[in-house]
Amino acid sequence: MNTVRLVLADDHALVRQGLRSLLELTPDLRVVGEASDGEEALRKVAELNPDVVLLDVRMPRMTGLEALRALRLTDAGRRVVLLTTFDEDAVLIEALRLGVQGFLLKDVSLEELAEAIRRVASGQTLLPPGVAERVARGMAELPRDFPHADLPEGLTRREVEVLRLIARGLSNREIADALGTAEGTVKNQTSSILSKLGVRDRTRAVLRAMELGCL
Repeated sequence: MNTVRLVLADDHALVRQGLRSLLELTPDLRVVGEASDGEEALRKVAELNPDVVLLDVRMPRMTGLEALRALRLTDAGRRVVLLTTFDEDAVLIEALRLGVQGFLLKDVSLEELAEAIRRVASGQTLLPPGVAERVARGMAELPRDFPHADLPEGLTRREVEVLRLIARGLSNREIADALGTAEGTVKNQTSSILSKLGVRDRTRAVLRAMELGCL
């Protein structure tokens, strides 16, 4: 039996311990390293060369998405599964853009998690049910009557920053904290972004921006 070697990254020690204990009930899965944030996860990956990396989406210092982005620059073939407690389209879309191989909610059963890891390790891509339909539906709704590189109305530099943080799955409050501004200001900037891109929600704003190549 081939053993799948894992690095597990989550900022909550109890979550890491729980996941490790569960995974090690499965003979063909072995956690060889743990990390409490994305930066530590990157060091562990470089040191231990695991078959699959399990990354929590929301971690301090460097999020799971940021760690995935960094891996794609230096280790494009690394197999990665993102774990999250939130079913957020914007996070999923950004992860797909970065070429994630797996995306799972933390409420999956041990059997589902183990099978997902095996499939990702074998070269498959595993996403939550309905994901392909959601993404395809969102992309199909995008108008294509303006140039690829130009926005209908120009976004300001700050609005582009806000849009990129939206793509990472951050809430208005988290964006405000990251940019050192008020939550109300971020809400106004988000409304301006939606208006300029001609969309009605944050997910479609990310999809439109991806289509235009401005993320």
